[in-house]
Amino acid sequence: MKIKKRKRVKAGIPLLLIFLLIAGVSFLSFQYFTKTGLFSVPGVVYYDESLSEAEIAQLKTIFVDELVLKKDVSISAYTSDEKPALSEGSYLIDISVPVTDFYESRSDTKDLQPSEYEYISINDLEFNKKLLAVNGDYFLDSFDSGARFRTLNFKSESFDEEIKPLVDGVFGEKSFPEKDSVLTFAQTGVTALSRGMNKKIKNVGNGQYFAENIGEYLSSFDITHTSNESSFTDLASDGNICSDWRFKDTLSSIGLDIVELTGNHNQDCGNQAAIDTIDYYQQSGIKIVGGGKTAPEAAIPLTVKEKGTNITFFAYNLSTGGATYGNSPGANQYIEEVAAEEIRTAKDKGGFVIIDIQYYECSNYVSETEDTTCDYADSAAGDQVGFFRHLIDLGADLVVGTSAHQPQTYELYGDGVIYYGLGNLFFDQVWWPGTTRSLILSHYFYNNQLLQTKIVPTVFDEDLQTTIMDEETKQWFIKRLAQVHP
Repeated sequence: MKIKKRKRVKAGIPLLLIFLLIAGVSFLSFQYFTKTGLFSVPGVVYYDESLSEAEIAQLKTIFVDELVLKKDVSISAYTSDEKPALSEGSYLIDISVPVTDFYESRSDTKDLQPSEYEYISINDLEFNKKLLAVNGDYFLDSFDSGARFRTLNFKSESFDEEIKPLVDGVFGEKSFPEKDSVLTFAQTGVTALSRGMNKKIKNVGNGQYFAENIGEYLSSFDITHTSNESSFTDLASDGNICSDWRFKDTLSSIGLDIVELTGNHNQDCGNQAAIDTIDYYQQSGIKIVGGGKTAPEAAIPLTVKEKGTNITFFAYNLSTGGATYGNSPGANQYIEEVAAEEIRTAKDKGGFVIIDIQYYECSNYVSETEDTTCDYADSAAGDQVGFFRHLIDLGADLVVGTSAHQPQTYELYGDGVIYYGLGNLFFDQVWWPGTTRSLILSHYFYNNQLLQTKIVPTVFDEDLQTTIMDEETKQWFIKRLAQVHP
C-alpha cells in the first residue's frame, strides 16, 4: 500500500510543475501586455504647445522628475473671452483684463488701438490704472465677460487618484473677484430737491419722475450715496431750497443707502425741518454721514463693513455756513486737529478712508457759455487743490468734493485719488450748462482695496430728469476734465 501511494505522489509532481509554469507564464504575459507589475512603465507627463513657458515651469515644480505616476497625464491650456464652465480636470488659473492710462477718456477697447492698452492679471488691477470694457462688457459689472479667461486642463485615466491630489491645492484654491465678493458703491454729488423742482413736482405729481432715467442704474449698487442739501418740509416752494415730501420717492427710486448732510442749506427752512428730515432718514434705514441733530452726532463717522471691505467714511463742512456748533442740527464742521486725529485712528485700524468735503464753491459756472474755469478746481475762496491734497497727506485714501455745482477735474495724488467736484445730480439749475451735469463715481472694492472707480457723467435739461450721458458726450466731457488735472 505504501509503495502505491509513493507512485501517485511522484506522478502528480510533473502535473503541478506544468500548472505552475503555465500560471506563471500567463501572469507575466498579462503584466507584459498590460504594462503592470514587473513590466510596468511609469506614467508620462505631456505638455501641450498651448502652455506658456511660465506655466510649464510652474507645472514642473509639481510633476518633478522623481515623481512616479501610474498613468500618463496630458496638460493643455486655452484662453476664452467668456467665463468657461469648468469640467473635471479643468481649472481657471487667471483672469486678465484690459487697462489703460488713468486719465484716458475712452472707456472701451474698441475705441483704442492695441498699442494703447494692455492686459494684466485681475490680481494686479489697482485704481491707478483704468479698466476698459470690451465691446461694452465691463468685467466688474458682468464677471463673466470683458476679460480673458485662462484655463488649465488635465487628462489622465487616474485623474482622481493621482493628479487631483497634486494640483487641487495649487490651482483649485485660486479665487477671483465675483459679484458676491466685490462691494459696489456709487457716490454722487449735489442733490437739492428744491425751488424749480418743487414747482415741477406739482405738475408731474410724484418724485419718481425725476429718477426715471437713472434710478435703475443707481439702485443696482450695493451702496448708493448722495449729498442732499435740502430738508423736507410742508413749507417747500419754488422760491426756497426746501423739499416737498413727495421727493422721498426720488430718493427711494435711486436706492439711497447713505445721505450726506454737509450742505449749507439744510437749515434753510428751520431747525425743525432739519430734525424731521433726519428722523425720516433714520426711520427709513438710510445711514447718515456729515450731519446730525447736534454737533457730537454730526461728527460721528460712518463705518461700512461689507463683503470683506472695511470703509471709514468722514464728511466735513468747510464752506459758507450750515455747520452745527452745539445742540442744534447742522453739518459737521471741519476742524484740523480733530480731523487729523480721526483719520490717523481710522488708518491704524486698517480701514479704507473716504473723506467728503463741502468746500468753498467755485462760482465761474455762472455762465451761459462753456466756461471751463471751475474744471481746474480753482476757487477764489481758497486753495482747493492744496487743501484736498492735504487730506491725502493726512492719510485719506479717497477725497471727494461734494459742494461743486459743476463737475471738476480729478487726479492721482500720493497713495490716493482725488475727485475735486461732482456737480449736480438733482437740482433746478438748467440755465447754465455747467450746472446741468454731474459725475457718478462707481467704486469697486475687493479685499478691502479700491480696485476701480468708473466715472459715469450725467446731465439734465428743462425736464429736470437726470440721465446718463451718451457715449460721445461722455468721452468729450471726461477728456475735458482729465486734461486739466493738477
